[in-house]
Amino acid sequence: MYRHLVPFLGPIRSTPSYSHLTPQSSPPPRPTVKLCHYPYFVRRNSRASLPVYTDIRNGGTRHLVLIRNVHGNINFLADSLRKSLFKPGSPSASRLKVDVVAQRNIVLTGGRWKNDVMHWLVAKGF
Repeated sequence: MYRHLVPFLGPIRSTPSYSHLTPQSSPPPRPTVKLCHYPYFVRRNSRASLPVYTDIRNGGTRHLVLIRNVHGNINFLADSLRKSLFKPGSPSASRLKVDVVAQRNIVLTGGRWKNDVMHWLVAKGF
């Protein structure tokens, strides 16, 4: 009945056999990670994102940027943000105000700087 299909099906129980395995080459070494040693550490949240948040108050006229989960010397981080987030003498640097709140959080006021802060933290190695 199915004799016309026999040339196409081939043997029923044929499996490929491997007489020897070829040795796998070892994976390339991982690049070394440059560890940064600062007197502060910004811990990422449970979704592996930086804990930098925006808060808009007073009907959209006051923008705050909040950095949470700061461990270590938080005042050193606040001073570093004041000095190196923007070029000295720029209009943004003159408007920037950095406050330490509850010894674990930093609040930046004066503008919409969430992306600038996140890029700055990533450049520092966090």
